Order: sequence, then C-alpha cells, then structure tokens
Amino acid sequence: MRTHKNNELRIKDVDETVILNGWVHTRRDHGGIIFIDLRDRFGFTQLVFDPEYNGKYMDEADTLRREDCIEIKGSVKKRKEGMNNSNLDTGDIEVFVDELKIINKSEVPPLEVDDRIEANDELRLKYRFLDLRRPLMQKRLLFRNNVVKSVRDFFSENDFLEIETPLLVKSTPEGARDYVVPSRVNPGMFYALPQSPQLYKQMLMISGCDRYYQLARCLRDEDLRSDRQPEHTQIDFEMSFVKADDIRLLVENLMKKIFRENLNIDIEIPFKRLTYRESMSKYGTDKPDIRFDLELTDVTDIVIKSEFGVFKDVASNGGIIKCINPQKELGRKDIDGYIEFCQTKGAKGMAWMRVTDQGLESNIAKFFPKETQEELISKTGAKPGSVLMFIADKKKKCNFVLSRLRTKLAKDLDLYNDKDFKFSWIYDFPLFAWNDETKSWEPEHHIFSMPKEEFIDDFEKRPEETLGDLWDLALNGVELSSGSMRVSDPQIQARMLNFIGINEKEAEEKFGFLLNAYKYGGPTHGGMGIGLDRLCAMMNQIHDIREFIAFPKNKNAECPMDESPNLINDVQLKELHLKYDELALKNFEKVSNNN
Repeated sequence: MRTHKNNELRIKDVDETVILNGWVHTRRDHGGIIFIDLRDRFGFTQLVFDPEYNGKYMDEADTLRREDCIEIKGSVKKRKEGMNNSNLDTGDIEVFVDELKIINKSEVPPLEVDDRIEANDELRLKYRFLDLRRPLMQKRLLFRNNVVKSVRDFFSENDFLEIETPLLVKSTPEGARDYVVPSRVNPGMFYALPQSPQLYKQMLMISGCDRYYQLARCLRDEDLRSDRQPEHTQIDFEMSFVKADDIRLLVENLMKKIFRENLNIDIEIPFKRLTYRESMSKYGTDKPDIRFDLELTDVTDIVIKSEFGVFKDVASNGGIIKCINPQKELGRKDIDGYIEFCQTKGAKGMAWMRVTDQGLESNIAKFFPKETQEELISKTGAKPGSVLMFIADKKKKCNFVLSRLRTKLAKDLDLYNDKDFKFSWIYDFPLFAWNDETKSWEPEHHIFSMPKEEFIDDFEKRPEETLGDLWDLALNGVELSSGSMRVSDPQIQARMLNFIGINEKEAEEKFGFLLNAYKYGGPTHGGMGIGLDRLCAMMNQIHDIREFIAFPKNKNAECPMDESPNLINDVQLKELHLKYDELALKNFEKVSNNN
C-alpha cells in the first residue's frame, strides 16, 4: 500500500511517483493551497494539494482534519528556496498529491497527538491508543525494542537458550501477593500468575539446560507507585556451574553492550562493589547513588562524650548518631528547610553545627567540649564555612532519613551530572530479616538463596549474623536488579524452609516438585532478574516506568482504556464455582449503576 515511509524521501527522490500512508498531523490552508503534514511512526512528510497542479481532490482535502487516516499518491518536488524545514528528515522535499484515499475519518481527538501538549495521566491512559501515536511515545517504544534486541543478541552470543516458562503456575510464597486464576475444570482449585519465573528457571538448570534467559512477564498484587506496576517485564536468566562473580561479570558486559548500542555511551566496568554493611554505613541505603561522594559518618562514639542530652539519650537506648557534611556554606534559611525536610521523613528534628576556624558554632555547640569538637571536625573532614548535620535515632530510622537528606543535598547543590550513569554491586546481604509483626525470621530476598559457605553448618543458631550469597545491582540510587546463588542441596533447602516456619509437610505441599527434582543431581547455579521497564526509563532519565510500557495500569491497578478489572457474568461465575461476597456485591451494584 505504500512505496515509502514518511521519513524516507530526499532530494534524490525528486520527480518520483510515490504512495504514502499515515495520519493527518496538521493542516494549513494558504490561499486555497492546502498543506498537510502526514505522520506515521517513522516521521513526517509535507503534502501539497494545489488546484493548479491537480484540482480533482481539493474538496476532499478541504475536509481533512487531525488524525484522519489517509493514503495518497503523488509526485516528489523540491521545496522552494527558503522553505526548507531543517527539523524534518524530509524537510527538503514535499509531495504534490495526484490521488487521495480517505481510509478513515477521525472524530475530534480528546487529547492532542502532539509532543508539545501533554494531557493528564488518566486521559493519556484512557486514550492510550492516541497517546501512543505521539512521536515521543513512538520513540520510547522503539527504544525499548532496541534494548530488547541488544539483550537477545547478547544472550545468544553467550550460549543462552531463550525458554518460556508457564504463566499458570502453583501459588507459592514469594513476597508479594499472588494474582490467582480459578480453574473451571478443577472446581475450587486455583492457578497463580508468576511473580517471577524463580522456581521454573531452577528446574531448567536441573533439566540440564545450563544457560537460560527470557523476557519474562512478572505479576505481583502490590501497592503501586511510579516505578512499580502490577505486571512488568524482567530480563531473567540463570546459569549452571558458576560462582557469583561469573554472573556479575556477565551482567557488566550486558550493560556495557546495551548502553553502547542504544545511547552510544561506554560505561565503566567493573562496577563499584560494596558490601551491604559498607553501603548502609556510608550511604544509609542498600541502593546508593554513587555519582557523588557525600558520605555519612557515624559519630556516636564521639558525641557521647558531650553534654548534649538528646544525643546521650539516643545512644544509651541503642540508637546511633550520624552526620553528613556537604562541604558547602548554607544560610540559616537553608538549614531550617533541611530540618523541615528531615521531619517529613520521620525524624524528630535535625541538629547542626557550623564549622569555623575557632571550632563549631550553633545553639548546641556549648555542650561540646573543645576536644570533642576537634574530634568531630577531624573525623568528618569538615572545612570552615561548612555545616555538620546530625540525625540521632534508631539505626534504621537514622539511615533512612540521612539517605534521603543526602540525595536532596546532592540535587540542591548540583553535586552530580544528570547524564552520568553509575552502577554499583551491593553484596553480602543478610540472609534473614526479623519481622517485628510476626516475631519471626523471614528471607531477606527469597528462601532459595544460598547462605555464604561459612554459615551453612549453623545458620539456625546465628540468623542475625548469617550472610547470603546474594546481591543487588543499583544504578544512580535505584535498585535495578537482584540475584543470588541458589540452594542446590535439598537438605539445606529443607533446613532453611523449616527455620522460617515451613515444616516438612508444608514444604512438600508448596515446593515438593522442586525439592524432589534436586534429589536427582541438580547443579550449582545462580541468576538474576533485571527490570527491563525500569532500565529503559532510567536510561532516558525518566522515573515513571509507564512511559516505556505500552498499556500500563493506573495507581489503582486499573486500565482506564479497557476498564479492567471488570465484573464477570453469572454464567462465568457458575462455571468457575464462585460467588460474590457482600463487598463484591456492593461493588457490582456500584458499577452497574454507573453503567
């Protein structure tokens, strides 16, 4: 139906007869001559309806409006001197129309298909098919496509098999809530949609596949935010007969290829490596932004020598006192603003002292003897004019607040380049985390992660010390990926399940197929899952992953375009042996009334 796409015609094509298809982007009437910018996903071509050239289709051309879908046949002409458009690939030519076919007329669009005019989120999601016509969104989909191509090429070059794992799986505890699907042929039974392909990729390693990958759909019923969706795509892979460093090296080379081919950027490898303890100590978070220094300093051992009661009380109750020193001069108004910011993050307040040639100055400096002040200045490396900012609280809260303050200071003070990409590996995570609500231990990542070798024999006796052979990949302060060496010994796996409260019978019910498979000679193996949507967004300095998902959900996990989730009829309910409860009936009535 077409000889060229709308970004292809050049001066060399002058006098050729061409057929073009697309949508009317703009229409301009200049004294009876009608100019149309024709758009497809590749670009734009200017069409000319000139009655002196061909008056046959002038009446129809006069009816053309935004988003009408048309086909034309015409002759390529060089634009008049001075009328070139350097912003268009086809800006040196225009096509004089010989024939016009209107494929479909469009009603007035509820949103502008124009990058310069962006509608609100809900309107964009409701009319996503129009939003995706915007050149910017077409570029984002193309970018994602190209990243996927780089991924597939890389894994193919490294002897991986692309294997699809099932979407209808057994419900197993993996952290978030499962989306469940009732079975019609097995009344009262349910499938789950996979939160990740975790168990199945381990089964593939036991199956001898050695190296597996897929662009996996992962579905989790959890609260949403801008970088989280109920369904997302993961670059998922697993490798046999490897150690953790082999996996991390592979990912570094994968990222290098992706960034070089899609952004023409050579990222530095190897990535910086930090233990979990080191990352929490220096940055207050396990996903540090290392584009700038601005490290945190634990000063608990110094400030308890002072007479400042707040610090002494916190320390005596098991808390810590840490400070941050941006090495910049800040006015009192700025400091008050940062105090207020810390309070919004849960801090009771923020203490501060200004560094001078004579020592420290502030309304609390009098409580700190000269020797203590000198120790603080020495440990923090503070210079005259800068300000020491202190948070005193329980360890977790202190780190949380200061990590947010660190990020805000860096942004406010222009301490990094927005266009930089800095990766870091965080490893030696605790294998277990204590749950205050249930008063029990639970996995830090997931229960299939291997303990470090020195903890295998007695992790039950010292869970608070036990480190796992697991790691995260952080990019510019955002967690991009998690990975681990897997438990390939069924006896160790059974011990770990028992330790978190899953007895042998329950383990058999939930994970029996995996535990049984390991009885037949499973290899050592490990792998990772890398968030594709998040990676694409971050590569384009965008926080909202919905910009790189064709049909995302809103914050209520709803799709305004197709109006899912929706009610099912009584026949379907009966086939599935389901009934609405009282809450569902109220929702049913509400939706019915709205319709």
